[in-house]
Amino acid sequence: MILAEKIMNLRKKNGWSQEELAAKLNVSRQSVSKWESAMSVPELDKILLLSQIFEVSTDYLLKDENTEEDYAPVSQESAPALRRVSMEEARNFIRLQQYAAPRIAVGVVLCILSPTILLFLLGIAESGLYGLSKEWASGIGVITLLLIIAAAVAIFIIFGSPLDKYDYLEKESFDLEYGVSGMAKEALEAETPACTARITCGVVLCILGAVPLLAASLITDNGLVLMGCLDLLLLMIAAAVYLFITASMRKEVYEKLLQEGEFTDKNKKLNRIIGKVAVIYWPVVLAVYLWWSLHGFTNLKWEMLMNPSSLDTLAVSSPWAVTWVIWPVAGVGFAAVAGICRLLQKD
Repeated sequence: MILAEKIMNLRKKNGWSQEELAAKLNVSRQSVSKWESAMSVPELDKILLLSQIFEVSTDYLLKDENTEEDYAPVSQESAPALRRVSMEEARNFIRLQQYAAPRIAVGVVLCILSPTILLFLLGIAESGLYGLSKEWASGIGVITLLLIIAAAVAIFIIFGSPLDKYDYLEKESFDLEYGVSGMAKEALEAETPACTARITCGVVLCILGAVPLLAASLITDNGLVLMGCLDLLLLMIAAAVYLFITASMRKEVYEKLLQEGEFTDKNKKLNRIIGKVAVIYWPVVLAVYLWWSLHGFTNLKWEMLMNPSSLDTLAVSSPWAVTWVIWPVAGVGFAAVAGICRLLQKD
C-alpha cells in the first residue's frame, strides 16, 4: 500500500474531511487532495506530523510493504466503513452522465419550445394565409404543445433513470480507490474552459433574445412577424438553456466524484434538505406556469372571437410572451430559498 492510500484511509477512519486534516497540518485542502491522489508527496516535517496526528509510525507511512493489517484502526467503532468507488464504476458514471447531459437538455428545450407551433399557427390565422381559422390554429397548436411536453417527459425518464443508481454520489460520503481522484481532477481541468465558454454564450443569448421582438414591435404591427419574433425569442432562450445544462452536467460529474463544490460532505447534508424543498417547489412553479399560460390563452382566444380588431397585438399580448419569465424568476427564487436553508443549517 502506497503513502497516498495510507493517508486517505487513515483520514477516513478518523472521520475527518480533507479540509479538517489540512487545518491540523496547516496546509491547504488542495495539498491534502494531491497527496491522496499521488500527485505529490508530503515534505518530511509533514510526514512526521502525520504520524503524530494518526498515531502511527513513520515506518508504516513510508514503507510500501506495510499493509492495512499492520495497523490497528484509530476509531474502528466510531468510523463506519465508507463505500469505495472503483475506477470502473467512476468511468461508467462519467460515461452515463455525459451521454445523458445533451439528451436531458433537449428535453428541457422541448418544454421551452412547446408553444412555438401554437404561436406560429395563430400568426398564420391572423394573416389569413392558407385559409386557416383561429379555432383550427388554436386546436392544432394546443395538441402539438401537449405532445411535445409528453415527448420531453419521456426523454427525462428514459435518460435520467440509468443515473438513479449513482444518486449516492451526491447524497452520501464515499471513498475513491487509488487513481480515481487524479483522473477526475485532470478531466475537470480539461473540461472547465469548454464549460465556461458554453455558459458565456448562453448568457449572451439570454441578453440578446428579446431584441428582435422589441425591435419588431416598434417597426410593425403585423401579427405573423411578431409571432415569428416571439418564437425566435423562445428559440434563443432554449439554446441558452441547452448550453447551461450541458455545461453544468459535464462539470458536476467530476465534482461529485471529487466531493468538491456543492458535493462536499457538509453540502451533501444540506442538499438533502434542499432536495426535499425542491420536490414541492418546482411542481408548484410548473402548475402556476401552466395555469397562467393556458388560462391567459383561453381569455385571449375569447377576446379574439369577440373583438377581431385586437389581433394586431396578438403576439405581444399572448400569455407565452410573458409567462416564460416565471422560469428565470423561479430560478432566482429557488436560489434564495437554498440560501436561506444554508443560513439555517449554519446556525
